[in-house]
Amino acid sequence: MTQFLIKRGIITIITLIAISAVIFAILALAPGDPLSELATNPNVPPEVRQRIRESFGLDDPIHERYLKWAENYVQGEWGTSFATRGPVSDIVKDRLPVTLGIVGTAFLVSLMIGIPIGVISALKQYSLFDQFMTTFAFLGYSIPTFFSGLVCILLFSYKLGWFDSVYDATVTGVWPNIKQSIMPIAVLALAGSAELTRYVRASMLEVISQDYVRTARAKGLQEQTVVLFHAVRNAMIPVVMIIALQIPAIVGGAIITEQIFKVPGIGSALILAINAGDTPTVMAIVFGVAILVVIFNILADIALAFLDPRVKLS
Repeated sequence: MTQFLIKRGIITIITLIAISAVIFAILALAPGDPLSELATNPNVPPEVRQRIRESFGLDDPIHERYLKWAENYVQGEWGTSFATRGPVSDIVKDRLPVTLGIVGTAFLVSLMIGIPIGVISALKQYSLFDQFMTTFAFLGYSIPTFFSGLVCILLFSYKLGWFDSVYDATVTGVWPNIKQSIMPIAVLALAGSAELTRYVRASMLEVISQDYVRTARAKGLQEQTVVLFHAVRNAMIPVVMIIALQIPAIVGGAIITEQIFKVPGIGSALILAINAGDTPTVMAIVFGVAILVVIFNILADIALAFLDPRVKLS
């Protein structure tokens, strides 16, 4: 285990350095000037604009800017936002709790829906329940989050009037906050649970046809014991990878969903930063998602080794 963690740690550091360099280069070479609004402002003299550019290091070579950014990032300083002129870390800290609340809840809901439905569909293969849930899984997986979000707004906000179409950050109270979070959570949970249902069903169908499952039934074990302790446990081995990679994917899906419902989270902050040419904020958020992907890949490998004795962490 120790040797595996050291090896993966080294690979992770190299991977993150490469990812950060590519992202930084793309943002640095992108067309447009992040301080272009100052050029059209007659109240800002040219010498002041030049000093501002020098303070942000915009005229420095790309490799120097990257090394300076990397040094500051390791120290916890994510730079200064071009749009707000404030620390990027403050933007992330202010918006992260909202995103974590919605994404975390959506992830838990997708697990509670996707795994049981996938297991039951496999046990009742070709039944009416299986056909209905398979259709649901294909629809939920195929429909993009921006479309399902718009459908929810049209149906539950404008047609039925059950929920507000726009997230209000000034709302206080437990129930009002839960109420306005239901639709964003439902949109993300629909996509997540649909994907999970398909993988769990396919894995369960493969497992329940194995000889050891038939042997367990032949020995007289109860069906519940056979399913839970023999079939489901082994069926979850490949699903663990899907679950681990689903978390960063849900965060990515939240970028679109937050924009649709006007949720003041990380996703909407990324869209605003892109539109404003705020490269420090874009860099911090995009690289943060990349870190999530790498970390959860490692966690998936570790979990897979505990679930499957055939996998050795060496």
